[in-house]
Amino acid sequence: MITGKNYIGNALKGSGSKTFKTFNPQLNKETSWQFIEATEEELKEAVTLAWDAFKEFQKTTGTQKATFLRAIADEIEALDNELIETYCAESGLPEGRAKGERGRTCFQLRMFADLVEDGSWVDASIDIANKDRQPNPKPDLRKMLIPIGPIAVFGASNFPLAYSTAGGDTASALAAGCPVVVKSHPMHAGTGELVASAILKAAKNTKMPNGVFSNLNSSGIEVGKLLVNHPLIKGVGFTGSIGGGRALFNMAAEREEPIPVFAEMGSINPVIVLPKALKQKGKEWAKKYASSITLGTGQFCTNPGLILGIAGEELEDFISTLGEEIEKVEPMCMLNPGILSRYEENKKKMLAENDVSIVTDYSSNVPQNYAKQAVITADGESFLKNPQLHQEVFGPFSLVVKFQNKEQLTEAIANLEGQLTGTFISEDNEVEDYGDVVHALQNRVGRVIFNGVPTGVEVCTAMQHGGPYPASTDSRFGAVGVQGIQRWVRPLSFQDWPNHLLPDALKNDNPLQILRTVNGDKTKDAI
Repeated sequence: MITGKNYIGNALKGSGSKTFKTFNPQLNKETSWQFIEATEEELKEAVTLAWDAFKEFQKTTGTQKATFLRAIADEIEALDNELIETYCAESGLPEGRAKGERGRTCFQLRMFADLVEDGSWVDASIDIANKDRQPNPKPDLRKMLIPIGPIAVFGASNFPLAYSTAGGDTASALAAGCPVVVKSHPMHAGTGELVASAILKAAKNTKMPNGVFSNLNSSGIEVGKLLVNHPLIKGVGFTGSIGGGRALFNMAAEREEPIPVFAEMGSINPVIVLPKALKQKGKEWAKKYASSITLGTGQFCTNPGLILGIAGEELEDFISTLGEEIEKVEPMCMLNPGILSRYEENKKKMLAENDVSIVTDYSSNVPQNYAKQAVITADGESFLKNPQLHQEVFGPFSLVVKFQNKEQLTEAIANLEGQLTGTFISEDNEVEDYGDVVHALQNRVGRVIFNGVPTGVEVCTAMQHGGPYPASTDSRFGAVGVQGIQRWVRPLSFQDWPNHLLPDALKNDNPLQILRTVNGDKTKDAI
C-alpha cells in the first residue's frame, strides 16, 4: 500500500509540510497519491541509523547478505500487479516494459547474492612473512576489500526499477556491506515506496539491522543536497543528467571529507556505418536503427543519437531509408511533460543550427505527452567546428554526419566527449581498413559494439556500463554487472596480525574456501 510517507529505517514518517504528487503522462493528469517530502530531521535520522547499522552490517557474512538480497527479490515479485500498475501509471511505459524491468531488477539482486555467497570478490591477497630475508625481514601482509560506509542512491527517471530504489546501485552497495539511503525519484515515488517496503520487509525477515535501508521523498534538489553533504554518507550513486551528476560530483568534492560520486550521465553513443556495409545491407541497417532510435521513445542512456559515415551514394541511400523508416514508427508517450518539454526545446535548438538539414521531423498530430521523432544531417566540417552538434537530445532523435574521408572521421571521433558506447557497422572485414578510427573510438567509449545496436545492456560479468566523462564520473567502473560492487569498497592491509584476529577471508586455514592470491599464486588451499 502506498502511504506517501518516508521510510526512516523501519519506520514510516511524514512530519513535513511539503507535499507533491506523481503524474500519469498517458492520462495527462496527476495520480491520486500524495507524497510528503522528507524533512531535514528525518534525513539526519535516516543517515544516523545507517551509520549505526553499518557497524553491524559490515560484519555480516556473505551467506547472510545473500539471503537478504534474495529475500528482497522475492518480496518485489510478491508485490505482483500492484507494482506493475503503479509503475505504468507513473511512467507511461507499457506493462511489458514494466515486467521486463522487474525481472532485470530481481536478476541483479540474485546475481549479487551469488557473488557474495561465493565470497571470492573480496580479492584476498596474502604475502607470507619471511623473517630470514636479508638485509631486512619481510613482514606478513594480508589485504582484502572492505565496505566504505552508508551510500546515498539517487533513483533514475527512465528506469523506475532497474536503476532506482532496488536497482544496481542499491543492490551492489548492500552486497558490499554498505547501508543505503535512497533519494526517491519524484516522478515515480509510488513505485519507489512499494519497492522500499519490499526491501524493509526482507530486512526484517532476515534480521538485518534497523537502518540498513531508508527511502526519502523529495520533489526538488534540497533533500539530495543535504544527503550528499551529510558527513556520515561515504559514497553516492546517481543515474541522470550531466547537470545533475556534475552538481553532485562538485558538492561531494567540496566536503570537508570528499567522497566518491559514481554518476552515469550523458551519452550520444556514436555509430560508425562503413560504405561496404551500407552498400550490401543499408536498408536493413536503416530499419534496425529506426527501431533503436525510437525504442522506449528514445529514453535510453544507450540511444544512438549520432551516426557517422563517409559521404557517398551508400550513405545517402541509408539516410533516405532511415528517414522513411522513422516516419513509419508510431510515436509514444514520454515519461513526463517536463522531459517532453526539454526534448522539444533541445530538438528545436538542433534544428536551428547552421549547416543542418532535416531528414524527417514527424509532423502528424500525436496525443498529449507523445514525442515526435526526428533525424537531421550535417557535414563533417560543420560537426568538427560546432560542439553544439555533439549535445545529447534525450528522446527519439539522431544526427547523421557525412565525412569526406576516414581522416576527417578519425579527427571527429578523437574530439568527441566521453560516451557509454560506440558501434561499428562493417561488412567483409571492412573495419580492418579503419584502424585509426577504431583506436580513436576505443579511447572515447566504455563499450565497443560490432554490427549491432547500442540499445540493450546485458547484465553480466563482462558488461562495462560507463565511459570517459561525461558518460560517467569514473570510467574505471561501471553501473551494470557484479563489478559494480567495487565502487563501494576500499582495500585494507593487515600487517603481522595474529591469525585468530584476522577476518576469515585472510586466515591461514581459509575457512570460507574462497579463491585467494597467496605469494602471487591463485589458490583455495590453506596456508
